[in-house]
Amino acid sequence: MKEELMILLTAAAPISEVRGGVPLGLALGFTPLKAYLLALLGNGLIVLPLLLFLKYGSRWLMGKSVTGNHFLSWLFIRTRRLHGERFENAGVVALALFVAVPLPMTGAWTAAILAFLFDFSLWRSFIAILIGVAVSGAIVLALSMGFIQLF
Repeated sequence: MKEELMILLTAAAPISEVRGGVPLGLALGFTPLKAYLLALLGNGLIVLPLLLFLKYGSRWLMGKSVTGNHFLSWLFIRTRRLHGERFENAGVVALALFVAVPLPMTGAWTAAILAFLFDFSLWRSFIAILIGVAVSGAIVLALSMGFIQLF
């Protein structure tokens, strides 16, 4: 049980995410399917609380701090005016593709921040991020097992 928790926590962490959870699970001797599912679960469990925290945390901060209110209002108006409502459907698809690329800083944490900044629908963002995490985890699993070789 201790090793499973390590994989869940590694996959939930902002830097390693599923890209760290899958190889860790394989290194600990788990079957590829179990390592993949544990990493997927760990990375997926953080997405909805993170999206909700960003939404309600920013509202709270805007109500409590004049400086926070000014900064976040400026950020939201600027971001949403330049990029927001025009392409939410394409933006949600792009969000899934962004997360699917298993590179540093393209994971669920960054995608949740982007979905929040662009004011994408909560549930559509959540599903898109989960799809991206699943694809990214499959790519990392294939790379880890040698099915895909980069060099």
